[in-house]
Amino acid sequence: MSTYLPTIKQLQYLVALHEHGHFGRAAETCFVSQSTLSAGIRELETLLGVTLVERSRRVVRFTPLGNQVVAKAHRLLREAEELSDLVQASGKPLSGELRMSVIPTIAPFLLPRMLPRLRKERPALKLFLREETSADAVESLHHGRCDCVLLALPFATGDVESAHISDDRLLVAFPEDDPRNPPDAISPSMIDEGRLLLLEDGHCLKEHALAACNRPELRASATMIGTSLHTLVQMVDNGLGLTMLPQMAIDAGILHETHVVARPLKSPNAKREIALIWRKNSPRADEFRLLAEELRAG
Repeated sequence: MSTYLPTIKQLQYLVALHEHGHFGRAAETCFVSQSTLSAGIRELETLLGVTLVERSRRVVRFTPLGNQVVAKAHRLLREAEELSDLVQASGKPLSGELRMSVIPTIAPFLLPRMLPRLRKERPALKLFLREETSADAVESLHHGRCDCVLLALPFATGDVESAHISDDRLLVAFPEDDPRNPPDAISPSMIDEGRLLLLEDGHCLKEHALAACNRPELRASATMIGTSLHTLVQMVDNGLGLTMLPQMAIDAGILHETHVVARPLKSPNAKREIALIWRKNSPRADEFRLLAEELRAG
């Protein structure tokens, strides 16, 4: 019976290759050269006495056993992360390294207001930020690539704990010369099919906007094209349609120097919940709740 135990580094290399399907991209995410990553995986296979990855010039294919090893590696790496978290949680609250993923419809509007104060009041905290769509951020959380996620609910997050930050209402943005520019609010029935511009799949704001309108036909007719809220605003400013914007973005000045106006949507669901989530039973849970308090204060 072999007494060889894989190293954390080798498992990280294997998981990265499985996620990216490419040696070069996997090496970049691990901050090593491609030859170092490849050698680490080959050493793992040699010492285990099995083939985990079938290699060819164009394709990286995992063997059935390789897929099983990757699934187990995810769990082992998460345990290693939690071990590190346990030690860090015993120190001063909100100190040391903390990796937070933030979705693109929050990051450019909340972080510039929050980060200067957080740096001033928590100088021992080294906050590493990563901007990802909701789906990618949740996956990063469960795979241990980040410690917590700042996102908008409702969204399928899996088994996590959360802390409420704020409610963020949704508004309809359209050209100021639109002949149906109401003085107060817009009914969902006033939104023309085919004129609604939304973010691409993977952004939870798309689902929040469609749920707020509660018109199933909009899902089929809306144009999912924007990669950012700033892109959508520019499209609206050029008369290409209308879109939905969160109050947070409007307060941050996203409509400045445009000919776009925004009106509230007459809908009980015209809002999203901004929340901080983390893995359930994390030893740093109290620290994340404290971070949520800091975010609420911002």
